[in-house]
Amino acid sequence: MSKPSKPDPAEDPLVSLFKSIGLAQAKAQEAAKSPKSAAALKDIIESYPAISSGIFNEKQAGLTVALAGALAKAPINVAERDYLIATILENKLKSVDQVTAAVKFTETHKVPIDDAEFDRECGVGFNITPEELHVQVAKYIASNKVAGWANLGAVISALRATPDLRWASPVDVKNAVEKSFTETFGAKEAAKPRGKEPKKDAKPVALKGKPAEATSTDAATMRKTVFEEGFLGSLHKPGENPQANPKHREAHLAATEGNVWTRFPPEPNGYLHIGHSKAIFVNFGYAAYHNGKCYLRYDDTNPEKEEAIYFESILEMVRWLGFEPWKITYSSDYFDELYDLAVELIKRDKAYVCHCTRELMALSEVNRKLICTEEEIKVDRGEKRGQPRPCIHRNRPVAESLSEFEGMKNGKYRPKEANLRMKQDLEDGNPQMWDLTAYRVLDTPHHRTHDKWKIYPTYDFTHCLVDSFENISHSLCTTEFISSRQSYEWLCDAVDIYRPRQSEYGRLNLEGTIMSKRKIHALVTGGYVNGWDDPRLYSLIALRRRGVPPGAIISFVSTLGVSTAASNIEISRFEQTVRQYLENTAPRLLMVMKPLRITIENLPEDYLLTVEKPLHPKVPELGTSTIPFSKNIYIEADDFRLEDSKDYFRLAPGKTVGLFGAPYPVTYISHKTDPATGEVIEVVVKLENDGTAKKPKAFIQWVADHPASGSPVRVDETRIFHRLFKSDRPSGDVSDLQPNSLEIVKGAMVEVGFWALAKRSLIEARREAASRTEKAAQENKTAETPGDDTPHATSEQLVGKECVRFQGLRVGYFALDKDSRLACLEEPDAVEALRKQGDYVVLNRIVTLKEDSGKTV
Repeated sequence: MSKPSKPDPAEDPLVSLFKSIGLAQAKAQEAAKSPKSAAALKDIIESYPAISSGIFNEKQAGLTVALAGALAKAPINVAERDYLIATILENKLKSVDQVTAAVKFTETHKVPIDDAEFDRECGVGFNITPEELHVQVAKYIASNKVAGWANLGAVISALRATPDLRWASPVDVKNAVEKSFTETFGAKEAAKPRGKEPKKDAKPVALKGKPAEATSTDAATMRKTVFEEGFLGSLHKPGENPQANPKHREAHLAATEGNVWTRFPPEPNGYLHIGHSKAIFVNFGYAAYHNGKCYLRYDDTNPEKEEAIYFESILEMVRWLGFEPWKITYSSDYFDELYDLAVELIKRDKAYVCHCTRELMALSEVNRKLICTEEEIKVDRGEKRGQPRPCIHRNRPVAESLSEFEGMKNGKYRPKEANLRMKQDLEDGNPQMWDLTAYRVLDTPHHRTHDKWKIYPTYDFTHCLVDSFENISHSLCTTEFISSRQSYEWLCDAVDIYRPRQSEYGRLNLEGTIMSKRKIHALVTGGYVNGWDDPRLYSLIALRRRGVPPGAIISFVSTLGVSTAASNIEISRFEQTVRQYLENTAPRLLMVMKPLRITIENLPEDYLLTVEKPLHPKVPELGTSTIPFSKNIYIEADDFRLEDSKDYFRLAPGKTVGLFGAPYPVTYISHKTDPATGEVIEVVVKLENDGTAKKPKAFIQWVADHPASGSPVRVDETRIFHRLFKSDRPSGDVSDLQPNSLEIVKGAMVEVGFWALAKRSLIEARREAASRTEKAAQENKTAETPGDDTPHATSEQLVGKECVRFQGLRVGYFALDKDSRLACLEEPDAVEALRKQGDYVVLNRIVTLKEDSGKTV
């Protein structure tokens, strides 16, 4: 009999439908392959019959396919979809990149949509001539000290990431860069053929202060290429950053002795998240690799949003990730120096006091000379037209600005009534040169300076100056600050001080989660998550509580590498890195999530065999565990079924199965069911201990029911975490929350070796934490002084119940949650670890053994 022929794709009704909007046969067939995207495209066509009547050209049809694909991942309301279809019809959107940006825009902006804002965000009407593009490329090459053709890819990526060229044609950018490279460096030489080289063992280079819990060499060390190649490898050497005055270079090198000095400068207004781990790795890691120094600097210039708990948490997370600050400083340490430089800036006629306010007021013409409305400010800043206009206060006399600034300092003005603005270059195409605010009035007392100041410097004024004060050789930040580099350098030169070199790398984003402090705060206060350390979040304190090892996070970041392009990574890739890290570091315990009682028929009631098994078959250094084997045991309920099949090798009628670590396999005899539900509640088996048993095709985990030995360890709660949001690019809207993202399983069981493992894990963590903390105190300038309010390194910062981690054999990776109560963890080291009255065991699943399919346990 001949095989039935496959259906012809051309006869597929979907293909015919998709061809009706102008798609070619091949494109229509491709569009029909993805069920979700095809369904979205079908819905669009059926909702807009006109587009199948020939009004679309092939390009517009292709953009509609891209729109359908985007909507399949991030559905939006019909009204917003109508708006996007109209923009494609009107030829406003001309690329897939623009369509993607448009969908993202409408996720947070609902009809009626501001056309001007939409056009700006989605690149509608963007145009740049080849001459203009060439000028921008040449300017970038000159200002960034590009070395040669080896930097071609990095330069193209960096330019594509700048706001001015976001919507430029990638081909045009590439051609312009190659043209400029040819003009600057000459024609590109052909690559020389390389002979076959013997393989070399890559020797990883350890960073100073490796993660306290790291036991895997691969995860605790960084490959040389991270710091020697790519973005980090092409950074300037200390002292090579240009200076307006050569004496500043000499003074800088004298202070640093020619070493790399970096800083990690977080704002203490929230908890750090997974994205910050890249910044920590880059700044601390780059300095450590070059035997340099890295500051932890709190950028505490906004007392309205800062809380003491954030200062403590930031230091704790930096240390938890394995790094030790050389020195802990605050921007507020330099408030006096910053004020003096602001006065100097005014004296040089490079700053002025402005009385513009954002409050809308109906003012007389006389008053308008003193106070601008919000509308006028927008015009001044260039928000209502292409170029800004000078503020009415810009050319006031220097003496007048000095007097007004003194008045600001002394409390003469309320917030928003007066600001000090830098007199920069309103003709420049960079908005960061349009007279940025340097100081503003705030009534809130500062956590360190209390009521001393009524005025506070802005980030734009503070950041570069404090970098200069601290002799930072490499000011490393993310690419959203590219346009700030110009004002950064302008300000240092304007007050004639050392000018650090700012270099920008792409930030780290995880798809499927949110990192916005405002959005997470809404989830916390709304009760949708259980605090900032809810393990479903991706704040660092949440990942720590979940049990993710710090070494796994560093391994993840280092594997991604560092470049000017943003890293938009799927959660599954992060979890796979965690899984790989735990594979060789986590001890393995026998565990069952849904216990099914097993009775071994041919063993006496008092039978007891003590079994010693390795905690990891490939890592003998982790030691062994001693467990009982008795007449009654528990197995995983899913490891037994009544209906057998040829491809099923676990326990079933007529089947023999092996038990991990047990001396013999067991064979099914009979089973008992609950009369009310018909559910199997017990299985009777025979131990194959009389003769040579046939080797079973499968082995399953088990735990003994032997109370005298303390077995099993009954887990009060096992918390299983699923994705918090449905969409890949969540906006934080509660309607996007998964209804069952937290699953709590009661009654799981673990082998009795859990108690000894838990106690040993905490003992080792405390010992290593004490050693690290003592070493940090000796090597770094972080010693505590009387009356000092600065957070300091302590052993307690590095030790938590999450240090107790293990693989539940064939189940997943787990860690002890902070809600647990285990008396043995507080007892002297020599006391045997056993369960005590009042103990409460809570486990968090860190990750599954394999990529999560989204199933519940």
